[in-house]
Amino acid sequence: MVRRLNYGGCERDLAKVALGLDPSEFKPYVGCFRPDGLRVEELRQAGVPIIEFPLKSFRSAGAVRAAMLMGRCIREHGIRLVHCFDVPTAMWGAPVARFWRTPVVCSQLSYRALYSSGERRLLRITDRIATRIVVNCLAMQRHVTQDEGVPIQKTFLCYNGVDTSIFHPGPALRPQELAGASVVIGTVANLREEKGIDLLLKGYALLRKVVSGTKLFIVGDGPEMENLQALAQQLAIEEDTLFLIGKPDISNEMRALDIFVLPSYSEAFSNALLESMASGCAVLGSNIGGTPELIEDGKNGLLFQCGSAEDLAAKLRIVVENAELRARFQKASAARARDEFSLQRNLAGFRKLYLSLTEAGA
Repeated sequence: MVRRLNYGGCERDLAKVALGLDPSEFKPYVGCFRPDGLRVEELRQAGVPIIEFPLKSFRSAGAVRAAMLMGRCIREHGIRLVHCFDVPTAMWGAPVARFWRTPVVCSQLSYRALYSSGERRLLRITDRIATRIVVNCLAMQRHVTQDEGVPIQKTFLCYNGVDTSIFHPGPALRPQELAGASVVIGTVANLREEKGIDLLLKGYALLRKVVSGTKLFIVGDGPEMENLQALAQQLAIEEDTLFLIGKPDISNEMRALDIFVLPSYSEAFSNALLESMASGCAVLGSNIGGTPELIEDGKNGLLFQCGSAEDLAAKLRIVVENAELRARFQKASAARARDEFSLQRNLAGFRKLYLSLTEAGA
């Protein structure tokens, strides 16, 4: 389950699992509040049923109707395991699944600081009723056990995986606006406030004062798009900055980047960062969350102080001006993504989790 099937890490994780599980062992159904977004078509083309639970407010009469619909779905299809991949579905879907006596309920964890006190209380209830809480990095496992008091044995660590048949080094067709750039710096993100794209713009503006010839490429969409475009104008970098709306397949855009930056203020284990590594980008990231588990500082990229545009600009300058270092980072990133964070390893983890829980009759 996920709130919407749009652009974002939870949505991508759900789609990869639903499409990647062995159909001889699993029959996946995807539940959502709104059946729209970038992931809908790929799921439907693969024959994965999408079931809408129309829900606009947890306190509305529609919430009861949606819960009844979910109950019918669980009974008719013999659903034995419900996995809520994001916070909205965890707060609603996990209790509803338990009400309808679903044997196994799993939830996915996000940093709780992003949510209101009321939402955090609901999530703690969800923690208690869930069979397992899936975490995608050690940093998130520490958060749920140390900050939220969940027993570590109730968590399941499964790192995100990347499909290296899609994301891999190679030539890319760059947009005309990036033609002639000596180095293309960029990011791919859901343009929300916590993703820190404003920090990337500010850091790039500082870099541009001392290094010429680069371009900034931002791929994505979200509520901060207009604010970010306005900020680029205020910083007088709009001529060297290209915004592009995200799409289901962004592999070419990843390969168009020389340097990928993850400037998040809050982050668990970024799919976009992992995909950029697999695509052969040198990588820079805020030193928070699970990012240091992907970026080995000085080996395949550099970490910078979270929230510091000055430190970001300084680290960017190092990688932009040193072509040999940049090439070494790019090669190391691709190798690490391929060898340690493959989609096959990720799917094997989910297979192990799902079979162990359902076979045990949890």
